[in-house]
Amino acid sequence: MGDTPRPVSQRYADAHTLSAKFRQEIPLQNVGIVRKASGTVYFGRPLKMRWDYNGPEAQLFLADGRYFYFRPAGSSQVIRRVVDEKGLGGKIPLLLLFGKGEITTLFRVDAADPRKGGEETVLRLIPLGDGAPEVRRIDLVVGSGDALIREIHVFDRLGGENHLYLTDVAVNPSLPSDIFRFRKPAGVSVVDG
Repeated sequence: MGDTPRPVSQRYADAHTLSAKFRQEIPLQNVGIVRKASGTVYFGRPLKMRWDYNGPEAQLFLADGRYFYFRPAGSSQVIRRVVDEKGLGGKIPLLLLFGKGEITTLFRVDAADPRKGGEETVLRLIPLGDGAPEVRRIDLVVGSGDALIREIHVFDRLGGENHLYLTDVAVNPSLPSDIFRFRKPAGVSVVDG
């Protein structure tokens, strides 16, 4: 397995901002349907992120460094929660993208397999300790040359899966100063949850 996880962790630890286009696929168990979403994601330090979803199923998912805000598509409520690293638990991939986690302290690297003629490496990661009790395994697909995360595949202990594909990844892009600021939409209530 060599040193593959180290450059990935370092790449994100040195980042202050990050942006990427994303495509998400979540197979719904026992239904035979795959829920799909896409859009643009932005990360900033410390603990800031924004997911802008495309299409009619647009939803809000934002962290301003102090709170997470989530508004499901079509909902008249925004759910607000305090941001803390312990609360990220099963969101370990977010810790990596936030630059807050060293792969080998969060995971046991079970395998590091080359893919696409060596252009990419698939890291099979098993969570260590009790930081993410609901996560069974995470597969990270990283660029072998640039150490950028291209795919995140999360497999939970109940058989659920979440697949995230990243393209047009930019490390340290200049972002608008207010991109992580929450603005309450008219006619929407904010509830702590």
